[in-house]
Amino acid sequence: MNSIKLSKKILRAAGRANATYGLIGEGDRVLVGLSGGKDSLTLVHLLKHMQRHAPFDFEFKAVTIRYGMPGESYNALAEHCKRYEIPHEVYDTNIFEVAQDTIRENSSFCSYFSRMRRGALYTKAEEGSYNKVALGHHLDDAAESFFMNMLYNGTLRSMAPIYKSSRGFHVIRPLLWVRERQTRAFVQENGIAAIGDEACPAMRMKVKMPHARESTKLMLEEWEERFPDLFKRFKAAFSHLQPDSFMDKRYLDI
Repeated sequence: MNSIKLSKKILRAAGRANATYGLIGEGDRVLVGLSGGKDSLTLVHLLKHMQRHAPFDFEFKAVTIRYGMPGESYNALAEHCKRYEIPHEVYDTNIFEVAQDTIRENSSFCSYFSRMRRGALYTKAEEGSYNKVALGHHLDDAAESFFMNMLYNGTLRSMAPIYKSSRGFHVIRPLLWVRERQTRAFVQENGIAAIGDEACPAMRMKVKMPHARESTKLMLEEWEERFPDLFKRFKAAFSHLQPDSFMDKRYLDI
């Protein structure tokens, strides 16, 4: 088995987030959403590293949600997990078939598939009595979501490192203090073939591709060129909210 190297920056950021928010601890049973992309691959290898080195015992299993598309295959991903002794299962669904009848032509449906995929993952967590579900979102995702919600929805909303779902288990984001460029470097430096947009159902259907996230990503890239510490400031700001300085009456002393 070839060794996998995680950068000190990833380990340090994830370790501090875990210590700050208590994401994973003694006796936890964690179900990990593994799409096969660079972020979720980084996450499962991070958890494998933690399992070997952390001063507490926990278990985890990676689950890949199969949409049910013709020709959809995760054989290479399953082989990768087997090689590195990562417990893995492909969970079959009919999400793609259902989408044919429920998504209108030329509509944007990124959020639709995200909800359906998340719902399937939650169902699997309930069936296996897992007390935590881990997702591979990182700091760039949090910043992009903040500005997308503000610019397109008129709300101040981002991503929490941990929250309790309506189904009773906690959803955690162990990579939330990690940068996207670090997960990209992880797969490149380890020679891992990550799954990209070719696995997205959008490629099989006549729909509009989402533009909001890509536009927001480009905007933040331009800002970061001018302000190199931009994402450090985002991390600090997201951790030090002052809700009484806004216009929401619920937080005003009136």
